[in-house]
Amino acid sequence: MEDCIFCKIVAGKMPTDKVFEDDQVIVIRDIRPKAKVHLLIICRAHIKSLKAAQEKHHTLLAHMLTLQTKLAEEAGLHDGFRTVINTGPGGGQEIDHLHFHLLGGGGLPGF
Repeated sequence: MEDCIFCKIVAGKMPTDKVFEDDQVIVIRDIRPKAKVHLLIICRAHIKSLKAAQEKHHTLLAHMLTLQTKLAEEAGLHDGFRTVINTGPGGGQEIDHLHFHLLGGGGLPGF
């Protein structure tokens, strides 16, 4: 998608503070962090949202979830972390490209 900021980041056309990457995802620091640690796990494939994910994406989704434990440990989040997946405008999604937020480091509000 030409106009998708995350597709541009995945393609290396925009500078980012990259933390990790592999053949399925790229992980960057959020430019507007909501916590001491705020990482975005972005899938390389352009999937509009979690709602658009299909059965063929199960392996990718599992990878995006389980990778967070490693990322959290490396970021020093030994006491735990929060995972947020905003889906659609009503769910607070601002960029139409599937991504997970990993947040931690104290001061997270409760639900």
